[in-house]
Amino acid sequence: MAAVPPESSVRAGTPDGSEGKVAALVAWVLFLLSLPSANILVLVGLVVAYAGRDTATGIGRAHIEAQIALFWSVFWWTIACWIAIAVSAVASLALIGIPFLFVSVILWFVITVWFTVKSLFGLLRLLQDKAP
Repeated sequence: MAAVPPESSVRAGTPDGSEGKVAALVAWVLFLLSLPSANILVLVGLVVAYAGRDTATGIGRAHIEAQIALFWSVFWWTIACWIAIAVSAVASLALIGIPFLFVSVILWFVITVWFTVKSLFGLLRLLQDKAP
């Protein structure tokens, strides 16, 4: 006779026991919508990721952890770019900061594009049930 696991060990709705896929999906979509929303929705996506992290398992948990790590790395790099832009803008008054201002703005743009592309690939990997 086959042993049947107790009902509490199997979560309803996910046959493979992977919870958190919906939260991860919503967070990836909100991350992608951050550009048209002036980065307001990325904060909502971060809240969704943190809220779903406690109950997430498997692929869902891996994606949520990747989303949180992605947000914080991009957040600190963006802060560094904005500080560099501010310092370069002040130095531009003496004409020595113009090249640094140009490089800082380009770096900020690259970080924004990288965040968007990484979010798109994360969403596609989640839809394929693969780790981020």
